[in-house]
Amino acid sequence: MKLVRYGVAGQEKPGILDAEGSIRDLSGIVGDIAGEALTPAGLDKLKSVDVASLPRVEGEVRYGPCVGQVGKFICIGLNYADHAAESGMPIPSEPVVFMKATSAICGPNDTVLIPRDSTKTDWEVELGVVIGKGGKYIEEADALSHVAGYCVVNDVSEREFQIERGGTWDKGKGSDTFGPIGPWLVTADEVADPQNLKMWLDVDGKRYQDGSTKTMIFDVAHVVSYVSRFMSLQPGDVISTGTPPGVGMGQKPPLYLRAGQTMRLGIEGLGEQTQVTAQDA
Repeated sequence: MKLVRYGVAGQEKPGILDAEGSIRDLSGIVGDIAGEALTPAGLDKLKSVDVASLPRVEGEVRYGPCVGQVGKFICIGLNYADHAAESGMPIPSEPVVFMKATSAICGPNDTVLIPRDSTKTDWEVELGVVIGKGGKYIEEADALSHVAGYCVVNDVSEREFQIERGGTWDKGKGSDTFGPIGPWLVTADEVADPQNLKMWLDVDGKRYQDGSTKTMIFDVAHVVSYVSRFMSLQPGDVISTGTPPGVGMGQKPPLYLRAGQTMRLGIEGLGEQTQVTAQDA
């Protein structure tokens, strides 16, 4: 299934894509693509629905974040060896874990705001993992059974705030609009191998990132298991699993986003995002 949330920001409705790619309204079946709806029982309920019988959503609509009411937005840093190298940082011996503010979450095609006083706003296409079955101390062999599905994430980052302003990475990761997710939550049964997905990102039509999840240092199963050692996971939590090389910080010389630019990014089978940048007030 490809699950979506659509409509005005803050008032999104749940939906599902039909065989023709049209949105069908799930409002009569489930309140939101969130929490209990993402558990194994919740997904089984959605799988039993006759999609063709649901109301078709007509006209152009805004895609919202594909997961609602996200409890935790967890990120893995430096999870691609080439990206660690371009960042001038050693390959980590264990996953680097940081949190992204849930208030950063926005729709996949919403405007990305460059923060006040920013000089180094950057892009990062990443595979998002959406938890369906909660737990802690999850065994790696069982970890993928805890995954409801996958989505595209742009882990927008302000590098000066992240690296040069002291403290943890979080302050460079949590600005409003720094977490576009979607357009779809693709359920795990439709992703044959999360470690073999092509991923890419363009800025103003030029390709900067062109990679694959197969070059992750720590794969999805390891990441889910690892994170669960330090915090319990709940249905609807999102883990963003790192980015391949080609970020602005790694260009020679470094290249950062300016107002009025367009990012296009996508992951094989999970859809595409398009964001235009603007200066925050």
